[in-house]
Amino acid sequence: MTHNLLGPEPTLLPEHTAAQAALDAGTDPTAVAAEHPEFSAAWAALAEKALADGETVAAYAYARTGYHRGLDQLRRAGWKGFGPVPWSHRPNQGFLRALATLGIAAGRIGETDEYDRVKTFLNDSDPAAGEATGLK
Repeated sequence: MTHNLLGPEPTLLPEHTAAQAALDAGTDPTAVAAEHPEFSAAWAALAEKALADGETVAAYAYARTGYHRGLDQLRRAGWKGFGPVPWSHRPNQGFLRALATLGIAAGRIGETDEYDRVKTFLNDSDPAAGEATGLK
């Protein structure tokens, strides 16, 4: 990812070590989200599974939750509503995955304006996120 020297510094979300370890160990994302509701990656995992199972509305709801939890953390980390959110920083990936799944689910339910906004936001955050999530 290239960085605009005149733009804001990349925003890096904090680690959620216990929650990430639980997901990495195969704990059901529902249990992880219940114990760590601030952890966007758990909501993203729930959204991705719901989408894969054809439960588009549930995917949309899970993804929106993960997206909003991530936005809260981005703002606390100094993000002002724009600027890079690097995919390479693993704690950012939960937010970016939730954002991508939100866009995909929005597209599937006919929310084309939201799909377009999400796609732009994701790729403005980091084009690698669009590549990694398939929403480029």
